[in-house]
Amino acid sequence: MEGTVIGVFKSESQAEKAVGEVRQRGLATEDVSIIAREAGRERGGRGREERGGGMRMGGQDVSEGVATGGVLGGAAGLLAGAGAMTIPGIGPILAAGPIAAALSGAVTGGIAGGLVDYGIPAERGRHYEEQVKQGNIVAVARTRQDRTDEVAQIFRRNGAVDVETH
Repeated sequence: MEGTVIGVFKSESQAEKAVGEVRQRGLATEDVSIIAREAGRERGGRGREERGGGMRMGGQDVSEGVATGGVLGGAAGLLAGAGAMTIPGIGPILAAGPIAAALSGAVTGGIAGGLVDYGIPAERGRHYEEQVKQGNIVAVARTRQDRTDEVAQIFRRNGAVDVETH
């Protein structure tokens, strides 16, 4: 049986380190996702601001990889399903990993709607959506139920708050 671990990170480096460790230990090798506001894009999504600066994972600018159709590499290893989209009320976001597909299908339901497919109750999903809106980074990992505590510990050890298992 699968479980889901979700947590909020204040910095990209914290999220990157946690996701890298989870993947390195083989705890959730394919089903780890990141959701963050795209810092370097104007609200209208017309391109990068002069100061630039999208979300970075594994030393690469994830937003550049998404924009050019590139592949995400490095420590995060989020190889599939990266996407940039605009969520009403939040603005441009980046979703890397399998959750990107769930979010693209749930744009009208926002991030909270996409998290429901991951077993996150709608009320808690709205909380995590608000965290992204405030500029934080949300990481979601699906793993075997008997490994959820270990993944949660890795998230916390790397600075995550609001860590929950479902």
